[in-house]
Amino acid sequence: MKKVFIFLIRFYQKGISPYKKPCCKYYPTCSNYAIQAIERFGAFKGFFLALFRILRCNPFSRGGYDPVPEKKDRRRS
Repeated sequence: MKKVFIFLIRFYQKGISPYKKPCCKYYPTCSNYAIQAIERFGAFKGFFLALFRILRCNPFSRGGYDPVPEKKDRRRS
């Protein structure tokens, strides 16, 4: 499932995005954020992280640097 999501995002990046006006307020862009989130957290959690990021991208947000959160280590020292 992870590979399917990443394939669809890459298709968007290469086949659709070049024909649109650049409009992402965030760095990394929402599509790059989605790929990083899916690679780091898996398809399910990565998808929802990307969805919430896209919902934050609105006329009232300031934008700026917004990296994918680090994956927390569940092991205790």
